[in-house]
Parts: sequence; C-alpha cells; structure tokens
Amino acid sequence: MKTIIIASLIASAAAFAPAPKTSSSVALNDAKFGSTDFGAMAPLGFFDPLNLLQDEDPAYFDHLREVEIRHGRCAMLAVTGWLTTAAGIRLPGMEDTPFGFKALVMEGLPSEIRGTLPLTLFSVLFFTIAMTDTNGDGAFPGDYRNGLIDFGWDAKPKEWQDRKRAVELNNGRAAQMGILGIMVHEQLGNLNDIGLPQP
Repeated sequence: MKTIIIASLIASAAAFAPAPKTSSSVALNDAKFGSTDFGAMAPLGFFDPLNLLQDEDPAYFDHLREVEIRHGRCAMLAVTGWLTTAAGIRLPGMEDTPFGFKALVMEGLPSEIRGTLPLTLFSVLFFTIAMTDTNGDGAFPGDYRNGLIDFGWDAKPKEWQDRKRAVELNNGRAAQMGILGIMVHEQLGNLNDIGLPQP
C-alpha cells in the first residue's frame, strides 16, 4: 500500500516538471514567415500545427492568408446579419420571416418572400466576384481595391496599415468562431443558455 502511495506521489510530482524542449518545423516556419507576418499574435506566435507550410512556399502562404481574410470577412457579415435579424430588424414586407436556420425553410410564407432566395444567391455571386484581385496589383493578400478606391490607405505609414490589417484579421478569426458557435448552439437548441435568442 505504501509503495502505491509513493508511486502516485512521484507521478503527480512529475506532472509539474518542465517538459523537455523539442524542435519542430513550426520553428523553421516561424523564422521564415513569423518575423515578418502581422498575423503572428501572442501568445502562439506563428501557429502552424498541421505543418501546412513545411515547404516554406511564400506563394502558398499568401494564398492561405487571402483565404483566411476572405472567410473572415464573410463571417463578419454573417454574424452581423444573424444579430440584426435576431434583434427583429427586417426588410419591409419580410417582417414575418424567421431568423437563423428557420429562414432557409420559409414554410408558410408568401411567394414574394420566398422569391428572395434568388436575390440572396445573386448577392453571394456578387460578393464572390467583388472579392477578387482582378488586375493582380494587390499590395497584400486580400487587397481587392483593384485600383478603384483608396480612401487614403496608401498615404498611411506601414505600421498603421499593418495594425489595421491585424485588427481585420483578428476580427475575422473571432467572427469565424462566433458564427460557428451560433450555428452549433442553434442546432443544439440552447442559444438561450449563452445569452442569445433561440429561433
């Protein structure tokens, strides 16, 4: 009995011992991309647990960053749209339309309201076309200005631009997790438990 107690004490003490240092390809990728990337945030720094950038290809990294920014922008729109409709704000004539996944079913609604589905699909197509670097002169991944608008962006210092890009990237990351959480909890039926209205 005493040996079991001593063995458990040693095992529990070993749980608090520092872990041995191991090298990984994340460190190599951190040296390649992390020192110059504005998206490497504390406490993780440059985070590549699946070793997607093990070949350290800058073109592939730029592609992944553009996809992340694009998904983040769509997720920010999704969260805003969900919260707006959950607050009861509707377009004129669509006051009876439910929100959340129930809006996709549209059972019992007049045909003119069900006709908004093609409008929604057209909006998705429009944003897909609009969110493209058509002439290839984007200053960074996700720069879809296409030489048309500036709003003073180019006149700002690089530190300011990097800070704004990092804010957009972090807001997009949070929105992706937010809309995923809303969708999961809506299907579980416990949105009220996290402070949101259940459709």
